Amino acid sequence: MSSHHHDHDGTGTTHIDWDELAPLLERGAELQRPLYAQATAWIGEQLPVASVRRILDIGSGPGVISCLLAEAFPYAEVVAVDSTPALLDRARARAERMGLGDRVRVHVAEMPDGIDDLDEADLVWAGNSLHHVGDQRAALTGFGRLLRPGGLLALVEGGLQPRHLPRDIGVGRPGLESRIDAAGGEWFEAMRAGLPDTRAETEDWRALLAAAGLTPTVNRSFLLDVPAPVTVAVREHLVAAFAWQRKVLEGRLNPDDMAVLDRLLDPEDKEGLMQRPDCFLLSARTVHTARRG
Repeated sequence: MSSHHHDHDGTGTTHIDWDELAPLLERGAELQRPLYAQATAWIGEQLPVASVRRILDIGSGPGVISCLLAEAFPYAEVVAVDSTPALLDRARARAERMGLGDRVRVHVAEMPDGIDDLDEADLVWAGNSLHHVGDQRAALTGFGRLLRPGGLLALVEGGLQPRHLPRDIGVGRPGLESRIDAAGGEWFEAMRAGLPDTRAETEDWRALLAAAGLTPTVNRSFLLDVPAPVTVAVREHLVAAFAWQRKVLEGRLNPDDMAVLDRLLDPEDKEGLMQRPDCFLLSARTVHTARRG
């Protein structure tokens, strides 16, 4: 994940402090581990597991997926690549805890320019990181150069926005999460507009992969379904996720919705996320694959 800073005049900010986000990213990835375990098993059907000797996890964050890839491909060295050293510290510590320290290493690099000095790999995994690069087409071309002949790129982009609450939660106007999504979409556009060398692209990932000189193969979406009632760990993650949204959507959501968010975040409020019985975790991620000829 990139650590560029993007500050805009007017409504809110699109600055992302990755150090501050580290616990949220790590816990979120841990909760989504079943989803990504399905995805890595699916990739193992496209690449003979024994033939995969080197994997690059581009935009690795705290290394949850890096370690999962190391487990799924036991003959491979995995390189967790990120621009934020604090996130890579977490990745290194996780690998050590899991007994994978001899096969998972970390590499500090900014995207897209910093990846050019990485050696080739059999599998390049880019999970929810490409949209933090201004020129996505150029970045995909760079990813393709990192693949050995016959190697596979797995690009995680798109899917469905997560859902955590019923449409009508009994507080405020129904449809809170839909309005959060709309405001988040505006924030995302502002974030992308502030990236260096940013280019608008139609998000036809197969076409973009082909334009990068790769052969698109298949894409598939994977579902995470954690129904109500959820554990304390899930509740704590939801609180952290909604708190981050409240911060970045300041001025983009109407005051009534902000007041509802404050109630959801209040641990003492019976309508809050720590107490209400109806919160859940439902999301989907789409993985697009392409092969180097």
